[in-house]
Amino acid sequence: MKNALSMYWKYCFLLLSLLIPAEAFSQNKSSEKKPEIKELDEVLVRGNSGEKRKKEESLNIETVNSSFIQRNLGGSLMQSLQKLPGVKTISIGSGGSKPLIRGLSFNQVIVVENGLKHEGQQWGADHGLEIDQYAVNRVEIIKGPSSFIYGSDAVGGAINIKPLPLPSQNFGGSVDLTGKSNNALFGSSINLFGRNENWFFDSRVTTMDYGDYRVPTDVVHVYSYAVPLYKNHLRNTAGRELDFHLSTGYSGEKLKSVFYFSNVHTKSGFFANAHGLEPRNVDLELHDKSNRDILMPYQQVNHLKISNTTSFPLGNHAFETQIGFQNNFRREWSHYVNHGYMPPIYPEDMYAPKDLERQYDKNVWSFSAKDEFRLNRHLITVGTNIVGQENAIGGWSFLIPAFAQFNAGLFAYDKMELNEKWFLHGAIRYDYGKIKMKSYYDWFQSPVTENNQTELEYLQRSQDLTKTFNSFTWSAGINYNLGNLLLKANLGSSFRMPIAKELASNGVNYHYFRFEKGNPNLDAERSYQLDLGVEWNQQNWSFQLTPFVNYFPNFIYLNPTSAHDIYYGAGNQVFEYEQSKVFRYGAELQTRYYFLKSLSAEIGAEYLYSEQKSGSKKGYTLPFSPPPSVLFGLNYEPQILFLKNPYFSVDYRFTAQQSNIVPPEKKTAESHVFNLAFGSKVKTGKQDISINIQIQNLFNTKYLNHTSFYRLIELPEAGRNIIVSMKIPFLISR
Repeated sequence: MKNALSMYWKYCFLLLSLLIPAEAFSQNKSSEKKPEIKELDEVLVRGNSGEKRKKEESLNIETVNSSFIQRNLGGSLMQSLQKLPGVKTISIGSGGSKPLIRGLSFNQVIVVENGLKHEGQQWGADHGLEIDQYAVNRVEIIKGPSSFIYGSDAVGGAINIKPLPLPSQNFGGSVDLTGKSNNALFGSSINLFGRNENWFFDSRVTTMDYGDYRVPTDVVHVYSYAVPLYKNHLRNTAGRELDFHLSTGYSGEKLKSVFYFSNVHTKSGFFANAHGLEPRNVDLELHDKSNRDILMPYQQVNHLKISNTTSFPLGNHAFETQIGFQNNFRREWSHYVNHGYMPPIYPEDMYAPKDLERQYDKNVWSFSAKDEFRLNRHLITVGTNIVGQENAIGGWSFLIPAFAQFNAGLFAYDKMELNEKWFLHGAIRYDYGKIKMKSYYDWFQSPVTENNQTELEYLQRSQDLTKTFNSFTWSAGINYNLGNLLLKANLGSSFRMPIAKELASNGVNYHYFRFEKGNPNLDAERSYQLDLGVEWNQQNWSFQLTPFVNYFPNFIYLNPTSAHDIYYGAGNQVFEYEQSKVFRYGAELQTRYYFLKSLSAEIGAEYLYSEQKSGSKKGYTLPFSPPPSVLFGLNYEPQILFLKNPYFSVDYRFTAQQSNIVPPEKKTAESHVFNLAFGSKVKTGKQDISINIQIQNLFNTKYLNHTSFYRLIELPEAGRNIIVSMKIPFLISR
């Protein structure tokens, strides 16, 4: 850790030395008077780009900035965005989660960071996003299909993490400090930036260290077996994180070229009593000695991103190109336990270490280009993107085969401004995808009986399989702006090609104690959706309603069957991937009223209904369907001497009972949770120190989250959590 920080500081000062002329460091011994230079304070001109986009885009888009994230800081970026209606998470522990937009997640929602589509192992509920939320400045949440923009996988929506704004012509940075009471987290993030007239750099290093998190109960039931908890801690849920970020490049009138580099490394434990081991066999004494150690089972994930974005004008055209590379290296470590016909003693000559349960090593190369130009009242964008990826596997446990995948797409988008009130939108896109999966045989033999004769064989788990998919998608929308009233509508189609897990999985998922089996005959998933939006704004009151209707002619889902496997465990239930017709509708509501200039109330509500219209689960909903919920908030922003923008807020979230489920899900009772927050900026010369304090789950309420990874084992959400965060900026003018 010390060596990493030392290298980081050396690198920053090296960049600084390149940016600052050498003459600035030399000493002038001459007695001649030097000219006096007075520098004016920086003037920032800001516009509300989020509101402008809402008025001109037919898709439902929400935009939040770094101040919102800091005020609502959670264990991960997605947990920090949960206050927005329609946005939820599938969480595992206190530090890992993936987005859930209007009930859709996994490969149906994409995350874009600095223009590069994030490609990790996002297909698993236990696989979180490798994103450092301290490095996030502005986030756009697109609710609804966005395939014409991003291609396959954007069926449910997109999380677009916008690039950082270019630093001002100074040298400076900031220090973020964070502490959390529930899991005794200590975190820090250090930012350094510098710029002269055209060249710049912006860098950050983030570290986090946290212990086992606590729940408001002293016993949980893991599949009917009572597991006692020592001091309310979920044993072995501690973790560590170390992240590096660097953006650097050139910005001029005719050319802007930015290189982005990031590396996110995490190590976190799985709840020891619910991960592939019998709860009775866990060494409680060993795990309970410390709430900060990370024992097996645990996961290690390293995500590396390198990309370049270059933009330049040419006449009436604005061109942009991006080249990117990603590597996601994920390992799951667990004590070797023989299941089925695995040998009781692990062979010494095995290709994988004894405790390496699974390993995934994914390389992704990408290229995209677009051209934006005006033609009378039309703003036209045409573009293409190409992505190639290869995923190798390792470890003694098999779930999905190694595979290679290729995707390419072309699109054209036209935004027509009829006048200040009316905007028309039209888009069309063509996608082509190819996936090639490799064969796999067990490393151990199993008995196979045929014609009353039993022989030992290495069973084949997957075959060589190549699948190709292609599709046209389209979108059409309209905006109408009439003073305080904003109306919008968008009708579009979207497309998603099946992933390797859905096509060729064939093994036990020990996270869920079930056998998952892919279906090589799956078609590409298609979706049609109508989005509407009504927004009203006046001086002391705002209102926003965003209903939608969605139809899938061939939704892909994991269906529990009556079969049980006989080779790889104690008779785990077999789940098979199938397709069915699905009809969905819902809406989000946001309203705010100002009683006084400093006192306001807000309401955020969401509702979703899903129903399968065909298949073996006809009449049932979809897995992980979030129940209706309403958030009531009261905000007070007084004028206090020596403080800048102080605020006090209290939130009450009511989540209704979720009784509309699909087996093996369980019904989830309603919940009532209160949160408290307050903070301010403290004036200290030219820089303001930001201090934010949250008390999440104020009354230490015991409740279940229907979309949580641990919901199936009746594990309640985290108890009371006091979060203190501080941002200390510093600036050295040149």
